[in-house]
Amino acid sequence: MQRSIELDEIDLALLTSLHEAPQIGVLETSRRIKVARATVQARLKKLEDAGVIAGWQPQIDVAAAGFGVQCFVQLHIAQGELDSVAEELAAIPGVIEAWATTGENDILCRVAAASHEDLQQTLIQIARSRYVARSSSIVVLSSIVKPRALPLLQTVEAKPSRAPRYPRQA
Repeated sequence: MQRSIELDEIDLALLTSLHEAPQIGVLETSRRIKVARATVQARLKKLEDAGVIAGWQPQIDVAAAGFGVQCFVQLHIAQGELDSVAEELAAIPGVIEAWATTGENDILCRVAAASHEDLQQTLIQIARSRYVARSSSIVVLSSIVKPRALPLLQTVEAKPSRAPRYPRQA
């Protein structure tokens, strides 16, 4: 598990800039947030090393890619078999996310499929696991809040940065 870090105002400005325009380079980012290019590079490395920036892959909308049927599946599994179930779920392409959870069920999965028939086949595949005691699924009708992190980060009172910032130019 990564150790959390305290973000300062430059970190938040950098993350905001990356969120708004993920394809701009380091130089343009430094211009936008008014710090030196080396500061941006150092901060990016710090945020990557701390796990705050978890990757640079594109954000893929599976529905737009032809997998418009989605559901959440709750799994109750045999005690002590989390690693075994995680391995089996990772081998099923339609399982696009899975979390270990507390409460009545042990795992929550997000599943995507091209059709209801494909979804049924994926659910059957999950249920075939000898470690899954029970499952229930909830079909997604629409997404009302897309995955996001920036609004949460913006609630943090950012500590002031000691790095110099360039003055605003008119």
